[in-house]
Amino acid sequence: MTTTIEAHRPGPRAWATLAKCEAKMVIRDTAGLVVPIGLPLLILIMSASAAGSEAAGDTGLTGLEVYVLPLVFAMVIAAIGIINMPSFLAYYRRTGILRRLSVTPASPAMVLVAQAVVSLIQAVIGISAALAVAVLVFGAQFPAAPVAALGVALLGLAAMYGVGMIVAAVAPTPNSAVAIGLIAFFAIGALGGLFGGPGSLPDGLARVGEHLPFGATMQALGAAWAGSGIDPAHLVSLGAAVLVGGIVAAALFRWD
Repeated sequence: MTTTIEAHRPGPRAWATLAKCEAKMVIRDTAGLVVPIGLPLLILIMSASAAGSEAAGDTGLTGLEVYVLPLVFAMVIAAIGIINMPSFLAYYRRTGILRRLSVTPASPAMVLVAQAVVSLIQAVIGISAALAVAVLVFGAQFPAAPVAALGVALLGLAAMYGVGMIVAAVAPTPNSAVAIGLIAFFAIGALGGLFGGPGSLPDGLARVGEHLPFGATMQALGAAWAGSGIDPAHLVSLGAAVLVGGIVAAALFRWD
């Protein structure tokens, strides 16, 4: 007599368990916590005093709100989306976890969702810590358009995830994923204002960097903080990064 075992789709408990496991993996990765949270916070502390004493035009704000905080927030979400996430996916693929999941009701896509949830929690922690220090210690003001700032941060994280998915698709090993992710992080960061404002770059490079995920996130967050209206081109650039990243990753990504 043959016994048939009926497979059931994973329920909410399975999704929660997978997200919990992903969170434990991230917590155990010390560098994965220090880089996206500790490094931006250190840069904020080092830059806040000088930037807080410089007026940002006629906005009534200082360079701390208009430049440093958007820079720090962009660093947090870029490190999470471009460096951390691809290294975990490359590790799962290298060890065969994704291949084994593909023959179970627990689709490998569940790993992506769990990673997205954990990444969002990391981003919230990193951004909240930086904002708390900036407001409580250095007297920074909250954004004039908080809802717009929140929307930009979420869209920016999705755009960084788009870049990170391409990194995960082409990286054969966890170490190579970290290396490629670091190169991508510093490349789009340098063009987007990580090492100085757009004025420190040639005009052509500055225009390109302004529409890459890092620069577009910084520019849109700065506008939301000042309440001056976000340039739609920056939002389009972030949306395009999400779309292109998804298409390219879907074409190149292999589960084993």
